[in-house]
Formats: sequence, C-alpha cells, structure tokens
Amino acid sequence: MLWSKMRVLGLALALLATSADSQEKIKFSLDWRVEGPVAIFFHAEQKGYFKQEGLDVSLDVGTGSAASIARVATGAYDMSFGDFSALIEYYANTVNPQRMQAVYMVHEQSPGAIFTLKKSGIKKASDLAGKKLGGPSFDAVRKMLPLVAKANGFDAKTVQLVNMEPALRETMLVKGDVDAITGFYYTQLLTLNARGVKTEDMQWFKYADMGLSNLYGNAIIASEKMIAERPKAIAGFLRALNRSIKDVLADPDGTIASVKRREPLIDEKVELQRLKLFLEFVSTPNAKSDGIGSINKVKMENQVDDVVSAFGLKNKPSADLLFNSSFLPSRGDRKI
Repeated sequence: MLWSKMRVLGLALALLATSADSQEKIKFSLDWRVEGPVAIFFHAEQKGYFKQEGLDVSLDVGTGSAASIARVATGAYDMSFGDFSALIEYYANTVNPQRMQAVYMVHEQSPGAIFTLKKSGIKKASDLAGKKLGGPSFDAVRKMLPLVAKANGFDAKTVQLVNMEPALRETMLVKGDVDAITGFYYTQLLTLNARGVKTEDMQWFKYADMGLSNLYGNAIIASEKMIAERPKAIAGFLRALNRSIKDVLADPDGTIASVKRREPLIDEKVELQRLKLFLEFVSTPNAKSDGIGSINKVKMENQVDDVVSAFGLKNKPSADLLFNSSFLPSRGDRKI
C-alpha cells in the first residue's frame, strides 16, 4: 500500500516536472521597480495567462527604460518594457546595434511630464526659461525639452539642465536645488506626495497637454533572436499580456492585488492610484478606436523625426526597423 502511494506520488511529481520543462522560458525586464502599473504583468503571471500560452516568464525589476533596452541588446534578457523614444535613440547612436523591435505599444500617449512647486512661480511651460530643470541625463522625457520649448514659445537653451540620479529628483525639488523636474506623470506625482508635498502645492505640465500628444510612450520590446527563432513565444506573450491589460482596465481595484502579492510592503492604496493614472495613457481615445497595442505609422514616423531633432541625433532609424506589428493579437481581441 505504501509502495503504491509512493509510486503515485512519484508519477505526479514527474508529470509536474515534465510540465514545467515543457514551458518555454522568457526572461523579461520591467522598466522600473514594483509599483502599481506593473499589475498588467503580475496579473497575467498570477492568473496563469502566460502558462496557458506555454510560457514560463520571469519578471525582473528594472532601473529605467535605457537600462531595460540595454538588457535586451546584450542578450541578457529576451524581452523588456521600455520607452519608445529611448529605442529610437539606441538605434541612432549605436554603431552596429543589436537588432530588436517594439512589438506592442502599451502607452498610446507618452506619460512624460514636468513637475514644479507653485511657490516657484512657474505657471506655464514658457516660465521654465531661465530656470533649473532636473532629471537623469539619460531621461528621454528630459531630452524632449527642445520639443516642449518649440511648442510653447521659449528657447530651450535658456533652461539650465541639472543631472541627478532618478531617486534624487523629488528630494532636490523639495529642497529647492532645482526649480522643476522631469519624469512620468504617475510616478513623480505620487512620489512627491510621499515626500510630503501636497498635490495642491504642485504644478505640472503633461507633455500630452503641451502640444506633444503625438508621442508614444513605453512598448514591449523583443530581441532579434526571439523574433527570428521564437515568434510563437512572442505572440503568446502578447496574447497573455493583452488579456491581462483588458482585465486591469476593467477592474483596477481588483487586479492591484497582484502587485501586493509580489511586493507585500507596498502601500496598496497609493499604488492603486498610480495604476489608475498609468491607465490614462493606455486607454486613450485612439486606443479605444483602433485597439490597444497597435501604432499609427504616420504618428510613429513623426516621433522618429521629433526625437532625432530634440536629442540632436546624427542618424535617423527607419520606422519599419523600430516596430513589428506581426505578433499583435487580432484587432477584435485588442478592442476595449
């Protein structure tokens, strides 16, 4: 009897091991730490959406879009979540770049923004002239300043740029070391709140509200090796993610629990608020019309031109090189 039970247990364990081995592994880099917006990934993981596609996906925290793109470029990661403008810059600045492509556009509109405190006297974008603007030197949002200046009638060269580590932005603004900072709207707003700054004491300028509504934000990026050798895995990943994004859009209050399970120390109320702010840049009028995940080629080509101009890049990458729509779920599945 004991032998029979042990044999059954052994067979069950063997089946589980075989099932795990049959899952195709994908190493995926997030763009940032565990916060509300990554619910779109952790919900897919915890609901088993990746496994249902035959995938074993590891989701690792990141340190910024440029770093997440570099992880794919070096071959350390198969896929990542990164800023589309940073991908344009990578191709334009890199000699013999490792090929990679965006395969799903998550942010239909860039969440880039500039934050300041009302006491600074900056009431409109053009008031940045002659002020100190802080942010990491690699921050794609900060590098867009020439476009902001052009759209709002001031000279970007009159703004003093101050380089700093990402984690110091809010602290330096509060201390008065800089007059304004750049970043993602949903990140900087709530981080400033956490530093003790009341929302009513802030002033912010979303890029989408300053004549830059034609910019895409973060996308899912896949390596050339993945595209060439494992196209079915990419398509499966996107089906699972697309399914998860629709769940999160329908019920952010319920799906934020996936982030709490991954990182128990988060403030669930704050991260739910951050998630809802994030979703504003996913569920835009264009996304509702055309479906989430896709791009408008004219808009994308215009962004390439804008990034090349704003960043002072010497080379202009082809739009066809940057985005591959062949792995997208059907338009019907992407409708929200």
